[in-house]
Amino acid sequence: MRLLFTCFFGFWFFCSTAWAAAGFSSAGSFAGETNRFEAEKIIAFAKKVEQTLAAKGVHVAILARMGRPLSEMPPGMHFTHAAFIVYSSIQTADGRTLPGYSIYNLYQYDDQPDKSRLVQDFPVDFFSGVAQLEAGILIPSAELQQRLLKVIASSDYKKLHEPRYSVIANPFTQGRQNCTEFTLDVINSAIYQTTDIHKLKEVAQKYFVAQAVEVNPFKLMLGSIFSAEVATTDHPGKPVTATFERISDYLMKYDQNAHLLKVLP
Repeated sequence: MRLLFTCFFGFWFFCSTAWAAAGFSSAGSFAGETNRFEAEKIIAFAKKVEQTLAAKGVHVAILARMGRPLSEMPPGMHFTHAAFIVYSSIQTADGRTLPGYSIYNLYQYDDQPDKSRLVQDFPVDFFSGVAQLEAGILIPSAELQQRLLKVIASSDYKKLHEPRYSVIANPFTQGRQNCTEFTLDVINSAIYQTTDIHKLKEVAQKYFVAQAVEVNPFKLMLGSIFSAEVATTDHPGKPVTATFERISDYLMKYDQNAHLLKVLP
């Protein structure tokens, strides 16, 4: 399983090295890869994120990480991967059940990068291998948190998953999905209390402002040819995608009492 550094920004990295198709990957972990930070630092940072959320009484939030150095990021974009962090009962290795936070992710398959699956892991896993110990946290209003918990705990959560993956999935159309589009779909499902994908896409088109994918068309073509995880079939026009930043803008505008914060070591 790929613990993704990026849902979208691996594509940006590829475009800067378009002649080296093998250098493009949105994976966050490779066999033999050395983490940038000592395990103790990652554990301490993950615990700080949990403590920050617990101190605010957060039941569910959208958590983002930096899978690539900021110097490699496109202008105006900061985080590379987003998922839901949920307060729940955690089963420990020794069989105990303790309260804590778990992460609800969409990850690619190693052997099928154009396919994804839903995976549950933990904050330490989420931050393992990141380029920088920094977390973005988008906390929905208390009402929306409760609605999100209901969706995540129900069969509706899996119904919203589209396994056909693309790093530049269009949040306004069907056919492809990445982690941020899935996050947006779950949020809108909770708000409008429906899993009707046609309605969810109509809502996104009306209210959500996507991030333009500023890439030379030739490089975009190369990406779709050389990498299975890059697809343009769901883009009827200029490519756009969802990002943590644009999802934050969306909730801060329409979800009263939502707030955004950043956690550093």
